[in-house]
Amino acid sequence: MAAVGDVMMGSDFPAPLLPPHGGRELFSAAAPLFKRSDIAMANLEGTLYADGAPAKDAVPGRSYLFRTPPGYARNLKEAGIAMVSLANNHALDFGSQGLASTKRALAAAGVAFSSKSGETAEFEVRGVTVGVISLSFGPPPRSIVFPARALKEIARAAERYDILILSIHAGAEGRGALHVVPGMERFLEEPRGDLVRFAHDAINLGADLVIGHGPHVPRAMELYRGRLIAYSLGNFATFGGVSVTRESGYAPLLTVQLAPDGSFLEGAVASFRQRRLAAPAVDPKRRALRLIRRLSAEDFPDSPLRFGERGDITWKNTERVPDVPDSTE
Repeated sequence: MAAVGDVMMGSDFPAPLLPPHGGRELFSAAAPLFKRSDIAMANLEGTLYADGAPAKDAVPGRSYLFRTPPGYARNLKEAGIAMVSLANNHALDFGSQGLASTKRALAAAGVAFSSKSGETAEFEVRGVTVGVISLSFGPPPRSIVFPARALKEIARAAERYDILILSIHAGAEGRGALHVVPGMERFLEEPRGDLVRFAHDAINLGADLVIGHGPHVPRAMELYRGRLIAYSLGNFATFGGVSVTRESGYAPLLTVQLAPDGSFLEGAVASFRQRRLAAPAVDPKRRALRLIRRLSAEDFPDSPLRFGERGDITWKNTERVPDVPDSTE
């Protein structure tokens, strides 16, 4: 599978700031990697909506609203992105009508989705059933700030699917939030969840892969009981609406190979670089990889992950002996 962090393909609110050619070139550099995957996923920030009124106020420096034309959903499909998360703090920028429009546009384009409303994106890959559940912060449902209810759902889902993947929008934001911090994280005084504890608890209950996003910067990766946790994949294609200076512009594309039981086999980080008003481009300096490798060593020194110079991710030891989770815990 393949995964990237935040995607926002341009906004026409409050004034048009949209990519040329309807955004059809936004994923040109990454599309070959998406298309080689059985499942490629991203976090879709904002709404796919036409002309609707905002449901909240935009406050410069604190909150922004994103409204992308519904037709841009086809860009995701044509790039090879099979699934997007809608469990984030921009999904309701234009209220329930904006969210409903987003879901209609994605369904029409043939892109699966999961939101806080309760959908699970479902796939079957060579006889292996895969479920993808999206979660965020804020009030329930599917909030890691109120973990008990979300963890119960994860335990039930782990019994239905051979592989269960979680897409989680959580954590503090910005270049000051590069490091994974145990305990409750906050941003602008809002609780954003204890992602370390939640991810570990979810894996103990049967989750197999955790993909984090929300901090707008890449973060460390950890191998916990044979399952991979990417604590944040940062930004990937956020045309003009999100700061992409320095680390915020490092755009990793993670590919992961999982065993039929969901355990981690190997992976890779492909490094892209995002600049304002431009599509993500391959970064020959591999800055996303170098940052993730350093943060992983600093934040999770005991994790048995090895990052190669060219981006490959493997077990540090040649003998792979994962601690398979017990779903009864």
